[in-house]
Amino acid sequence: MTLIAVMAVMAIFAVALLAVAPTIATEVQRERELEAIARGEEVAEAIRQYVEFYRGAKLPTSIDDLLEGLPEGTRTRQILRPSAAIDPLSKDGKWRLVQADGKSLAPFAKAVQAYNGGLLPSNPSQVFDRWAIVIVNSLNTETEADKATPVDEELEVLTENTPFIGVASQDRGKSIVAYYGLENHSRWIFTPLFRGTGVSVQPGRNMNAAANVRPATNIAID
Repeated sequence: MTLIAVMAVMAIFAVALLAVAPTIATEVQRERELEAIARGEEVAEAIRQYVEFYRGAKLPTSIDDLLEGLPEGTRTRQILRPSAAIDPLSKDGKWRLVQADGKSLAPFAKAVQAYNGGLLPSNPSQVFDRWAIVIVNSLNTETEADKATPVDEELEVLTENTPFIGVASQDRGKSIVAYYGLENHSRWIFTPLFRGTGVSVQPGRNMNAAANVRPATNIAID
């Protein structure tokens, strides 16, 4: 009888674990996504400082450019923490570098525009205006064929040796957290061109994990 009772308890315990497992997996994924957004926003801020320092004359060509910092007198000013240089969603931890052209940025800009009621957030400074003009022109000249082509089909993964104005994850999985209404990791672009607030947790989800986002990331939870 004792053995039967122990086996019954173990069976109940196993069923309970199976029931809880999906919830735990969801919470783990949510935390990774929020961390990815926090780090991505830090990279975007580092890009802003880098581009403004060189007055728009050049863009960083690798994450190492941001990690090396900027000269400040006889010292070097750090603009990016080493941990933020790692994408927690990508298998190799490398951010995908997003080039400063309409094809790369227009889909995300369109999402930001829709999220903000038809308006794009203003640029942090005038040095970014020339890239903003390219993006706006891309939005205005987008064809029906462009709209019909899935973003993932055009995704080119560049992780070094290319001028970039933003970063994104290499992971193409569907997200739990929505960033500017986008629910796919690879479509989240972190760039100084768009510094509005745009993170939302889907209806019915637990909001407790979202409250742990660092304030410095300039992120809001709807």
